[in-house]
Parts: sequence; C-alpha cells; structure tokens
Amino acid sequence: MHCDHGPMPALNDLALTVEEREPGQFFWTLLEALDHNGHADALDYRVYRSAAKPQTSYSNALAMGVAQLQKISASRPSA
Repeated sequence: MHCDHGPMPALNDLALTVEEREPGQFFWTLLEALDHNGHADALDYRVYRSAAKPQTSYSNALAMGVAQLQKISASRPSA
C-alpha cells in the first residue's frame, strides 16, 4: 500500500513501526511526521507507506521496512 501525501518527506520526518495485526501477521508501516508550525512538544504522524503483505515474524517485517527506507533514501538526489 502506498499513501502519497504530496512531496516525499525528509528521511528524519519518517518513523518505522511494526504491527502484529493478527497472530503471526506482521506489517511494517512508515509514518510521516506532521508539521505543527515549529511546536515540537508533541508529534503526530500519518501513514506514508505500509506493507501490502504480512511477514511471519516481527524481525522480517522490520527488515522489510528498513529496506523500504533504504529504497527511499537511494532514490533521492545527491546533495
């Protein structure tokens, strides 16, 4: 699943989480931090991308999420 909310967020605005939605069904999700006009006392996130298919373990889902972050990083132009 790909949720596109405009331009690609900065990598430091992304968070990776893993959920076990059903027993033995682990999904990675990338969350995008929302801008609150400089107020950093609380962070809110929205789903940026999520796994379409479950993994059988937390560690596999985590590795797949990290791979997705690396793919995003590699697709960015060099500074």
